[in-house]
Amino acid sequence: MTTSPASLTASERACLDTIDQTAMLSQVETWAAINSGSGNLAGLARTAALLLDGFAALPGTVRLVDGAPVEAVRADGSVDTIERGQHLVVSVRPDAPLRLLLTGHMDTVFPADHGFQTMRWLEPGVLNGPGVADMKGGIAVMLAALRAVETSPLAATIGYDVLINSDEEVGSGSSAPLIAGLAAGKAAALTYEPALPDGTLAGERGGSGNFSVIVTGRSAHAGRNPHEGRNALVAAADIALRLKALTRDGLSVNPAKIEGGSANNVVPDHAILRVNFRPQSFAMQAFADEALRQIGEAVAREHEVSVHVHGSFGRPPKPIDPGAQKLFGLVKDCGAALGLDIAWRGTGGVCDGNNIAACGVPVVDTMGVRGGAIHSADEFLITDSLAERARLSALTILRLAEKRGL
Repeated sequence: MTTSPASLTASERACLDTIDQTAMLSQVETWAAINSGSGNLAGLARTAALLLDGFAALPGTVRLVDGAPVEAVRADGSVDTIERGQHLVVSVRPDAPLRLLLTGHMDTVFPADHGFQTMRWLEPGVLNGPGVADMKGGIAVMLAALRAVETSPLAATIGYDVLINSDEEVGSGSSAPLIAGLAAGKAAALTYEPALPDGTLAGERGGSGNFSVIVTGRSAHAGRNPHEGRNALVAAADIALRLKALTRDGLSVNPAKIEGGSANNVVPDHAILRVNFRPQSFAMQAFADEALRQIGEAVAREHEVSVHVHGSFGRPPKPIDPGAQKLFGLVKDCGAALGLDIAWRGTGGVCDGNNIAACGVPVVDTMGVRGGAIHSADEFLITDSLAERARLSALTILRLAEKRGL
């Protein structure tokens, strides 16, 4: 049950009244006009430069940081280093008694050659465009909330770090060390993935692990001496079937692709299996990790091939622990003060909130705009939610400051 907006104090109301939705929408339109797909380094650089200017309005240090090296297994089995874009890091009052972390991402899932590049109004108040909800709208919400907080007398007691990474949509491999480092010692964190169109937030999340299983066999003529060959493709298929059989309550396994093979008259000596795991708990993650190792060893032995596993559980499961429960409760109370009924539910999706929670920091990771159809050409932003969600974030931060944490 919501309470009256009159539950806001005069100081809080003055702070929230500084939020300008028209200016926020203009930011979103400017940022979304630039393609910033995870692999579009030029587009990411242009976006980062604009964000650098925008976040310079805050009273702290603003810088672009190179990410950690990221490895990828190519179709031929070689392991290369992938270049990622720079990440934006903002630090404000590092010695303040209350320290928070706010995160977002500048990359989208739409590469430079994707057909979805422009914005259009679906109806008044509903904007369709690449990244308008996920999450250039969310970045606008974050920045507006922080600028509003800076007008409050409580600002002097609040310190925060901001991370806007360039690789969230591809697993945050380059920015994961930054996330872990910035999360250390924080009282709470807010991440700006979009909420559902009705405002529902994501609660608990399962984890995600992506692996490439490299199988090396022995080539031979398929007619003259097939018995001398060791079929890597068949071994990879055997691994895929055994891994799929691990699926159960609390664990989804998706063998997604097998690369390799050869001419019809050649026993293939090379194959790569790509597989994704979705564990709902740390126990299931440990089970899957061990099962993958055991299956690889068994297939290597039975098929007389070499099996090498490359990858990790880059997104640990995110349960709702007591700290997260308190933070969700605070967000709900702040929503009630604004006339919003805030609810949340579990989801199978993953984000940087998984990584933050794994550091022991309470996090609500859908503090962004209300929108939907993300990761598709139908993506949309409900523009009234820009100021709405900025007020929600600003009030949450102010009340964290009043309480000196959770």
